[in-house]
Amino acid sequence: MKKALFIYNPMSGDRTIPTKLDYILERFQEKNIALMPYRLHSVKDKNLTNIFQEEAFDQLIISGGDGTLNSIVNKMLKNKVNVPVGIIPSGTCNDFARCLNIPNYLNDCLDVILEGNTVEVDVGLINNSKYFLSTCAGGLFVNVSFSTHNELKKNFGPFAYYLKALNEVTNIKSFNLRIETENDVVEEESLLFLILNGKHAAGFSNIIKEADYSDGLMDIVLIKSCSHIDLATLFFKVLSNDSLNDKHVYKLTAKSCTITSNSDVGISVDGEKAQGLPLKVEFINKGLKVFTKA
Repeated sequence: MKKALFIYNPMSGDRTIPTKLDYILERFQEKNIALMPYRLHSVKDKNLTNIFQEEAFDQLIISGGDGTLNSIVNKMLKNKVNVPVGIIPSGTCNDFARCLNIPNYLNDCLDVILEGNTVEVDVGLINNSKYFLSTCAGGLFVNVSFSTHNELKKNFGPFAYYLKALNEVTNIKSFNLRIETENDVVEEESLLFLILNGKHAAGFSNIIKEADYSDGLMDIVLIKSCSHIDLATLFFKVLSNDSLNDKHVYKLTAKSCTITSNSDVGISVDGEKAQGLPLKVEFINKGLKVFTKA
């Protein structure tokens, strides 16, 4: 009988996963998989490290948002746990799950995991110490995710971020940014940069329509300093799933990059607050195996 570890954040999303535990256990047992539930007390839960070092299991199932996924996968990779990961998205934006076309409904997510199809996806690594799955961002709007009230996120989902972001537009402050890759050096007065592993970020869809989460390359988007009107136009394009081809947008791809600035720039990693610049970012090609649709 196979064994799977199920880690869930009881405070994520609509907070209903704890009430569905028996049903989830039943679904796995029907497939001859013994599921061990673990209630996550916080993303800094130290007991997980002991579990990863001492317990053997065939699968890791995670229920939570992007921040929960990031924290658990970091512990997993740092402890060299090499098993496929199943995702039950229950956060606000669920960017990584959306990049993989993982459905939102519990039954559908369980179907995907239990069907057993997997893909290998890239993983970002920052300053040789912190992994990320979907996004590393800096500048305008990065404070939105961790300054938006939890009740607002619960009731309005990603739209809560849009409301908060629109409020931040009036506080625009540009900063000098230098991005150096293996092929390019870019220096611009900037408002925002995004390093993406996939198409989606912060609840926005198809920011880079051609992005590939398994090609070993990061997609870098730089928003140059511009007027309120020009920024509002860009914001509307993103909301409308339109292309980001614009004179105020610079895009490039790279295997690795170094980002520096002479200003204090707020940084967000998978939607959570992170250390500031400088950053050295590299991509680990196909560093994680994830259950997804066939």
